[in-house]
Amino acid sequence: MFTEQGPTVRELAVQALSSIEHGYDLLAPKFDHTPYRTPDRVLDAVTDEVRRLGPFDTGLDVCCGTGAGVGVLRRLCRERVVGVDFSAGMLAEARAAFPPEDERPAEEGPAAEAPAGEGPAVDWVRADARSLPFAPAFDLALSFGAFGHFLPAERFGLFAEVHGSLRPGGQFVFPIGAPPPVGSRAYWSLLGFDVAMRVRNALWRPQFVMYYRTFRLGDVLEDLTRAGFAVRLVPLAELGRRPDGSPRARLVVATRE
Repeated sequence: MFTEQGPTVRELAVQALSSIEHGYDLLAPKFDHTPYRTPDRVLDAVTDEVRRLGPFDTGLDVCCGTGAGVGVLRRLCRERVVGVDFSAGMLAEARAAFPPEDERPAEEGPAAEAPAGEGPAVDWVRADARSLPFAPAFDLALSFGAFGHFLPAERFGLFAEVHGSLRPGGQFVFPIGAPPPVGSRAYWSLLGFDVAMRVRNALWRPQFVMYYRTFRLGDVLEDLTRAGFAVRLVPLAELGRRPDGSPRARLVVATRE
């Protein structure tokens, strides 16, 4: 699963027995060399679809990690992009990946598509997504791969915080994959992971919340609506379709009314 540059088994074990924040601080230097980093094909598919919803001046990457979503926002927003995360280690890696324009060599780094001096300003904020420190200032918010770190009871509050950070008409977008077929290898893998994590959290403190099977589409749509969003789903055609013809992934587009 990991490249030679990724974490060792021992390092993963130490991280898994830590809190979420400390675990990600430890993982941060090698995070981009693990399967946990959102694949480029997903980032590109989301970028192409969200571009049709614009234009956008300001963007927010919720739970930005090492900044993959910030790279997407820099391709979509004209003025300002903000990445927010509660892991100092992750933010340090993100800052290194996206240095100020006057420090970045030409054609280098994840944001090389934006010519020097022409991309939006990039800022980084350390904060808990359950208590975002922003006024309604953003046209676009997105998030990749972070929702498993929030318990179902926390989801409405998280969405409400994002809603409060968007201007009227602002949009909150994120991809969501189709659930694996019952009985498939992927189904049993995800179920086994969640069971192991629940056992770990029952026996060990601090907890490390990471559950793959708690972010169910119906519940997500209900919580977004309760938080004040008008919601629609857009197929991510670039990611293909399942044997029954349904999309492998959809883009959730939640608009602040």
